[in-house]
Amino acid sequence: MTPSPPARSAPQHPHRITLADFRAAAREVLPATAFDYLEGGAADERTVRWNAEAYERLALLPRVLTGTSGVDTRRTLYGTELPSPIVLAPTASHGLFHPEAEAATVRGAAATGALTTVSTFSTLTLEEIGAAATGPWWFQLYVQRDRALTEELVHRAREAGAGACVVTVDTPVTGLRERDLRNGFALPSHGTPANLASPGGPSAGSSTGSRPCAPGSTHQGIHDPRIDPAVGWSDLERLRTVSGLPVLAKGIVRPDDARRAAEAGIGVWMSNHGGRNLDTATAPLATLPAVADAVAGRVPIVVDGGIRRGTDVVKALALGADAVAIGRPYVWGLAVDGADGVSATLRALHRETELALALLGAPDLASLTPDLVGPAW
Repeated sequence: MTPSPPARSAPQHPHRITLADFRAAAREVLPATAFDYLEGGAADERTVRWNAEAYERLALLPRVLTGTSGVDTRRTLYGTELPSPIVLAPTASHGLFHPEAEAATVRGAAATGALTTVSTFSTLTLEEIGAAATGPWWFQLYVQRDRALTEELVHRAREAGAGACVVTVDTPVTGLRERDLRNGFALPSHGTPANLASPGGPSAGSSTGSRPCAPGSTHQGIHDPRIDPAVGWSDLERLRTVSGLPVLAKGIVRPDDARRAAEAGIGVWMSNHGGRNLDTATAPLATLPAVADAVAGRVPIVVDGGIRRGTDVVKALALGADAVAIGRPYVWGLAVDGADGVSATLRALHRETELALALLGAPDLASLTPDLVGPAW
């Protein structure tokens, strides 16, 4: 079954103030199979649950009488100053959730000053996304078996305005997405992703109007057989050289991998792919303190997975992250109200983060230290 994107955005709702509110609204406007595709994880979905539970198991230990009269949430990543440490993680096929696809996403993020990470498997081309973007964005890369194509993608991203390359390193094969199997979920099979050339068809950079969301006709459709499962550290180091962009490795959860990345000057993006690959893989938050010790400030650390509240944001930053990334929540906003919905989810999370800082007695992000976090029981 191939779902279609909602025909129109849901009306704005004055009581839609939390990420959970946007999730409930997205469930109403999306076809059930598309919602399950977005929400689902691998196998029994334990890792999906653990990602959120990791934050619930930590308590905050606020300081008092600090004289804090305001808070500063600004964060600089690779020379770009952002108003907030909250960035958008890469998610595929935005055309599945809204007719304007990634163009709406980057516009919505830019309205709040947030940084977007654009997927290799975007509905729109890098050039179209770059033209729509008025704010900062990074490019997420799946390394292709064809290394010339890989380098071409990175060069196209840089020319379109990408400020960094985020290489996914935790997906040599696709996880067992059982919800999609049970639903008979299928992404359109009549073409390839906009950024990958179709044999005998239009070039990756051409503009052809309506496009399929991703290749394939099964639940594993977003993983083209051209993706190389045998990517090594040398590939990341070469990409940094040939692209001229900062490179981050997305999918690190172990301190030894983080140390190796830092030694090579490669940024660390802690992630388990939103629980969509290896079920029972650890939540990134669980290993964040050890990873932060291994990195020792040499490169930025971004953490995703399970962030649903501003209190989650400050917990991750206190334990050593430089920034956090959200995936599903902004797609809920996209499905509900396009660019405005993306902006609204970011503003809701940012408001909560500001409030958490103020109540912790922390005037800025540098004041978020490990002693502010402890076990909840």
